[in-house]
Amino acid sequence: MHAYRAYMIRRDGHIIHRVDIECDDDEAAKERAKLLVNGHDVELWDGARKIAEFKAAHFKTAH
Repeated sequence: MHAYRAYMIRRDGHIIHRVDIECDDDEAAKERAKLLVNGHDVELWDGARKIAEFKAAHFKTAH
């Protein structure tokens, strides 16, 4: 297992939360990090190496 970090990012670019992820490889870590996207962008890191960035979809609700 390998340790990764996923960061939830506010619209202004500030980190609001970190989640530690343990996976066998980058692809498995990407799949887990995608699940964290919930109104905020998510960046996946392996130490100083940025692996992926997942942008939150901004949907407007109908009134």
